[in-house]
Amino acid sequence: MNRNEKPRAVRLHDTKLDKEYVQWIYDIKQRFRNAQIKAAVKVNSEQLLFNWQLGRDLVVRKAEEKWGNGIVEQVSLDLQAAFPEAKGFSARNLWNMKKWYSFYTSYEDFGNAVNALSGQMDISSLKLQQVAAEIQETASEEKLQQVVAEIPFPAIFGFIPWGHHIEIITKCKDLHEALFYVKRTIEEGWSRNALDNCIRADMYHAVGTAVTNFSEKLPTTQGELAQEILKSNYDLGFVSLPPKYDENALEDVLEQRMTRFLLELGEGWAFVGRQKEIIISGKTRKIDLLFYHIYLRCYVVLELKVKPFDPEYAGKLNFYVNAVNEFIRKDSDNQTIGLLICKDMDRTEVQLAFQGITTPMGVATYDNVKIQEIQEYLPTAEQIQQQIEIAEEEYRISLSEKTDNTERKPSGSD
Repeated sequence: MNRNEKPRAVRLHDTKLDKEYVQWIYDIKQRFRNAQIKAAVKVNSEQLLFNWQLGRDLVVRKAEEKWGNGIVEQVSLDLQAAFPEAKGFSARNLWNMKKWYSFYTSYEDFGNAVNALSGQMDISSLKLQQVAAEIQETASEEKLQQVVAEIPFPAIFGFIPWGHHIEIITKCKDLHEALFYVKRTIEEGWSRNALDNCIRADMYHAVGTAVTNFSEKLPTTQGELAQEILKSNYDLGFVSLPPKYDENALEDVLEQRMTRFLLELGEGWAFVGRQKEIIISGKTRKIDLLFYHIYLRCYVVLELKVKPFDPEYAGKLNFYVNAVNEFIRKDSDNQTIGLLICKDMDRTEVQLAFQGITTPMGVATYDNVKIQEIQEYLPTAEQIQQQIEIAEEEYRISLSEKTDNTERKPSGSD
């Protein structure tokens, strides 16, 4: 609008807004949002493709051997001079490009690992399958133009920002660990800080290593996913409890901090309830914690034990899993699974306890519960002073009553 032009109101007339219109305008908005997402991903992927190519050139052309150790800095200066408005041409960033390409292509099974990763991920759920195809097509066309042998740019990488990629290759020890965080970042939309926290917590080694019988008791696809979502150990560093706490105390604080506990459990967990009652043969049975896992489409019975694993715990968990299947699970739900989280365990004992049990279940441990200082339970100076004053007042009253009784006593009553 021209600055000198006066604002004007648009008159609405002859409009009949019905449900069809509401649905139509909603679809338009969704298409525009998807277009925005696709545009952002496309721009990101094109930049990443350039970074991959430049990193590749520095590696396959053996630039340092051919033009000297300062060649990366020289390339940086030349590119910054040619494109003064562009960002990302610092010498440090160019070294990162070389490092990025070298990290992945140093593994002979890189191509197969990326293909397997792409097959595991439901890109269509991100509504970006077209973008993925365009990324792959662009990378393939670029490959045909190259004289030197190269490893093509993986299309799946285009869904992650550059800073995330550097975070991953800098802190991960091998290919499979790096691809694990690539996959999780895409699926869960991690920020850079969230990614850093997960790497620091060593999620790669924690997830999927719980002792379970899922491979024998669940269909292959569901069993693999169920195994992946469970950790071998849960970090309860956000929990603070008194010395010699019991299971009720642990349940109390987890219920109070359920949002934080759900973050520790991982993606897809929904809290159903604590001490969930089930009436069986006229008797009330209570499940410690009951969850529903959205991706697995099943209930998860979670039992807590503040002691090391005991074989009898497996029998009790088995009982509760069967009870949920019988009295709570719907036909549309998958088979219920059980998870026992205890203070410690011996893997051999767990595996022996699982023999003969037909329900799917797993056992994990927890640690890092903060024990409150004993001073927190000692009375304060004010409380001590108050108790002294109360005791003194009680003594004064008692003494007064004795004096009164002595005065009332008749003379000669001895």
